[in-house]
Amino acid sequence: MTSRRIGANYPFRLFALALFALGLAAAGLFYGPVALDPAQVIGALLHPGRTDLAATIVWEIRLPRVLIGICVGAGLGVAGAMLQMLFRNALVDPYISGVSAGAALAAVAALSLSASFAMIPAYAFAGGIACAIVVAFVGASGGADGNLRLVLAGVAISALCAAIVTLVLLAAGEAGGRSVIGWLAGGIGGRGWPELSWVAIYLAVGFAASVFALRDLNALRLGTVAAAGFGLNVDAARLRVLAIAALITAACVAVSGVVGFVGLMVPHTMRRLVGGDARRLLPACAAGGACIVLLADALARTIAAPAEVPLGVVLAFAGVPFFLIVARRPVEI
Repeated sequence: MTSRRIGANYPFRLFALALFALGLAAAGLFYGPVALDPAQVIGALLHPGRTDLAATIVWEIRLPRVLIGICVGAGLGVAGAMLQMLFRNALVDPYISGVSAGAALAAVAALSLSASFAMIPAYAFAGGIACAIVVAFVGASGGADGNLRLVLAGVAISALCAAIVTLVLLAAGEAGGRSVIGWLAGGIGGRGWPELSWVAIYLAVGFAASVFALRDLNALRLGTVAAAGFGLNVDAARLRVLAIAALITAACVAVSGVVGFVGLMVPHTMRRLVGGDARRLLPACAAGGACIVLLADALARTIAAPAEVPLGVVLAFAGVPFFLIVARRPVEI
């Protein structure tokens, strides 16, 4: 498909994605252990001061859950696209690159020290970017095998972080460890307005910064030599992009735990739909990521009802086959 044709159809495609996400969000308000009809949901939304059962369910449980799902999906989709363009590696996402594992380790350590939720994303950011720098350093030293080394380094760092998290859980005891294990499995159930308000601040900063990084991303996806030819300070640009992706990932991990493969699947899918230009790809990844997390959360709530399957488990069943398919064929970033 030509770039001109994609450009002409881009507003329509982005609008369709946003409309689909809105439909999934609406479905998230209607369906659950207690089914609500449209009149009850609309009435609750129009009268937030009501205290009846429908209003309580909508305002205290489902609406914050849907909004957190949108934030997490949009954040992981954008962070995955940025990391793939930065490393020029189709297999990279926050989960594979070790950013999520580092963020999760720092967040677990902060939780075990009873840190306030407002500070969890900050701790997660520090852990995520530290691991990302180590993985990027190993990948950059690999020459022609850099992509393979990058993935292997990400796997190794993730395994190390998981081992340290296990030690932290053992030290936390049975009661504390059980709650953290549930958080690590990934999910957006049980989160409310306080968590959403803090995460939205961190995500807003990350998304705003990503707008200023669009030129860097478009240059970096062409390669470091070409980027330098455009007058870009490549090392500074790589660090900026890495920091922004780590901040967005950290905010998502803080509220949802480790939710893998969104940052892998969404950029690949959206790139086929809107092309590889960062100015088009990042907004499409935000909308596409929201769609996939809302859809996965709906499955997590229903496939084993009344029990709830962790969101990370649902996404792994789709993400692992996707990863294996992508690993078998060259993909243009």
